[in-house]
Parts: sequence; C-alpha cells; structure tokens
Amino acid sequence: MPDESHPARPSRCVFVYGTLRCGGSNDITRLRPAPRFVGAARVAGALHHLGAYPGMTLGGSGWVRGEVYAIAPALEALLDEIEDLGAEPTDEYVKREVVVQLEGQAQALPCLVYEINPRRLGSAPLIAHGDWLGEGNLSLI
Repeated sequence: MPDESHPARPSRCVFVYGTLRCGGSNDITRLRPAPRFVGAARVAGALHHLGAYPGMTLGGSGWVRGEVYAIAPALEALLDEIEDLGAEPTDEYVKREVVVQLEGQAQALPCLVYEINPRRLGSAPLIAHGDWLGEGNLSLI
C-alpha cells in the first residue's frame, strides 16, 4: 500500500539556456529522471560567454533563448550539483524563479533558472543574439 502521508511534490519547470539545452555538452535530455520538454522559450536578460559555457544575468532589454523542461525533484537536485550551486555569495550560480514566456504561446509559466553570479562575470563578453547554441555564438560584443 502506498504511503500517502507524504504526497509526491509536483514537477517544477526549469529554463535552460546553455550547455543543458538539447544538443549541449550537458544535454538535460540525457539526465535521469528524464525531463519532459515543455517548449522553446525566452527570458529577459543578457547572455555572457564564459569559455566552455555561458552565464545569464536576468533583466534588461535583451532576450536569452532557451528551453523549458518539467523536472522531478531528483533531477532538480542533480542540476544543482551540475551548476555547483551553494549558499555562499561567491558561488558561481544562484537559483531563481522567474516567469518565462513560451515561444508561440500566450502562456507564461514560472520556471527555475540558474543565473550567473555577477561577481563571476569579470570582463566576459556579451553574446549579442542571446542564443548559446545559435549560429555564431562567438558573435560577441
């Protein structure tokens, strides 16, 4: 008989914009438990080139392209590890919840996003078109 005293937490959504995107070096679709693709999306922000991966800062007039996935709590914990998430002000990423606009849909939904700690940007160049996997991601400002 299932234990109903602790109901399963519903899945959350995550917006991925860099190496976790489908086809990226840390492709989220290869991780377990498997995420469910929700759609292509964009978030107001700026994308910075940090070498082998990008970092996004939220807000501003630019847009960052990415993908939204529904994830289980176990996958969220794994993503926290991949992003080396911690509680220190010097950690590389901060996990936030933002409203994400799905492309081609009127629907917007709350998603987790891993924002780069601005202290870690230094002089990292901006990826002007906001798409890490897009053509010419080396088109930097």
